[in-house]
Amino acid sequence: MEDVKKENLNLRTFIIVDNMQPQYAAVTGTVSKGDIPLAGMSELYIELAPGSGVYDLLNAALKSSNAKPAFQIVEREYGEIELHSYSPEDVKQAGEAVLDACSLTVLDRMKPKIVSEQIISNTDAYQAQLINRDSRHGSILVPGETLFIMEVEPAAYISIAVNEAEKNADIKVVTFDPVGRFGRMYISGTESEVRSARDAAIAAITGVEGRT
Repeated sequence: MEDVKKENLNLRTFIIVDNMQPQYAAVTGTVSKGDIPLAGMSELYIELAPGSGVYDLLNAALKSSNAKPAFQIVEREYGEIELHSYSPEDVKQAGEAVLDACSLTVLDRMKPKIVSEQIISNTDAYQAQLINRDSRHGSILVPGETLFIMEVEPAAYISIAVNEAEKNADIKVVTFDPVGRFGRMYISGTESEVRSARDAAIAAITGVEGRT
């Protein structure tokens, strides 16, 4: 990496989603500008600063594995890349190539933290409509459902929280956003299922090891 010095790279997120759930994969696919991810695939999600570092890292990953990219994003502060494959080994090789390219280990990633989380029971019809107008890629929030909202930092870690929530409970993914300073997820359903999903999402975030 000649243009971006390795010692200046901040590996904010490095996470592997082992089995993409149907709703999670569908929402991810709606914003994909590259190869479309599908349910059942494994996924590698990386976020770093400076954002332009993603170009060299994606290049290294593609040349070292058969994983395919859904997107490379360079926004104001950070850069993100996603790679996926039905083969977990392909995704693992892509991740190893990225870490080798920047001379880091998986424990050099930032440990995520939950910035906020809340459950809203019996969602009012007016509030549901406002949330639905802001949500373009997932399910519709129906008035009377229970809503769970979580914010995490770094943003891209919200991916594993959403996937684990869907894997462990019968809920709807209203929307999620893994780009920016904070990652946010909105899921809905019955009170009991949403609470189960909340527990799974929190466990997914707190279980990630890394530097503080």
